[in-house]
Amino acid sequence: MKTYWKLIAAALIAGSVCATSCDDNDDNSGGAQGLSGEIASGATLEGNVVGDTYLLKGASYKLSGGLHVKAGATLHIAEGVEIVAVDDSKVDYILVEQDAKIDAEGTASSPIVMTSELKKSGAWGGIHICGRAHTNAGTGVLSEIGNAPYGGSDDADNSGVLRYIRLEYTGFAFDEEHEANGVSFYGVGNGTEVEHLQAYMGSDDGFEFFGGSVDVKHMVVTNCSDDSFDWTEGWNGRGQFLVAYQEASSSLGYDCDCLMECDNNGNNAAATPVAHPVLSNVTLVGNGSDTQGVRLRAGTQVELYNAIVTGKGKCITTETTETDTALKNGTSKLEYIAMSTELVPKNGTYTNADFEAAEGNSTDYVNALTNNYVGTIDGGKTLSDPFFETAAYRGAVPADADWTSGWTR
Repeated sequence: MKTYWKLIAAALIAGSVCATSCDDNDDNSGGAQGLSGEIASGATLEGNVVGDTYLLKGASYKLSGGLHVKAGATLHIAEGVEIVAVDDSKVDYILVEQDAKIDAEGTASSPIVMTSELKKSGAWGGIHICGRAHTNAGTGVLSEIGNAPYGGSDDADNSGVLRYIRLEYTGFAFDEEHEANGVSFYGVGNGTEVEHLQAYMGSDDGFEFFGGSVDVKHMVVTNCSDDSFDWTEGWNGRGQFLVAYQEASSSLGYDCDCLMECDNNGNNAAATPVAHPVLSNVTLVGNGSDTQGVRLRAGTQVELYNAIVTGKGKCITTETTETDTALKNGTSKLEYIAMSTELVPKNGTYTNADFEAAEGNSTDYVNALTNNYVGTIDGGKTLSDPFFETAAYRGAVPADADWTSGWTR
């Protein structure tokens, strides 16, 4: 069945590329040579980006089918640009291939907005970035949408810049194994700059990391029906100021899964390089369901500091021996975490008592956040790594410095 859907996906992608590349025209709106140069407002984007291509400040564009940024090309997206996925029979998405770049730089007052004509989760396929950083999934791996190769040995690989972008109604799914997130990071290196992104009402994950070393800051996931943040295949990047918020299914009309689903490798929990992200200043607010908030499994390691986790019946769970062992021996760390339930362990290797004994942890937090996720708790850990800003409090969004204001929904 999966092979069948891959063939369908390939056919759809080929069709969308041909719609542009097989045309006899050769102008900047697409044509035989693909997209390059400045693109006028109102144009429809599809096919291949083959050279430096510029979407203009404040302009609006339509997206119909797959837009593939090819090796050696850069897609430049200026502040205030709106890209609207067309409600048609094509699968709409943006794919940045290996050795290509995206330079998408909005501002707080003029963010880039990627949305759809159909105001419904799952309407289009989001952004997919394929880099040359590590993955523990082996060789010859391909992106779930677009079938593009990713992975390698260059953890400093640079796929460009994503800054102040709101992605709405993403999550198109071919089947249960081939789905689109707000942004999918495939083997993306830490030369890539990622900050101030929101995934809003997607039908899959907000942001998913397939290996790689990319670092992220100021990320917001709002009402995505699967997991808010998801990692697998050995992601070992860093993250600071991360927010996930889920409304109740009674108001949304659909349910939401984990706030963080955290794997090393689902087929081999001991695969190397082992997933080991370092995350600080995190606020995770669930939908009130009796499910996992932070689901640590499939051998993942993690360092999670300065966090608030609430709104789930099981705020943090562990599910594999490798994950429990790393917590017990100190390879992984959970410190300065305020959550509303006890930790639920896989076995007796790492227990709730171990969690409560760690520095700064508590399991009796009562949600006192305002405006869904605004507020912090005094007292936190200052990390020595220069990537992390000094923010010795638990939570992501201080009441007197709401960095989500204005550019998010």
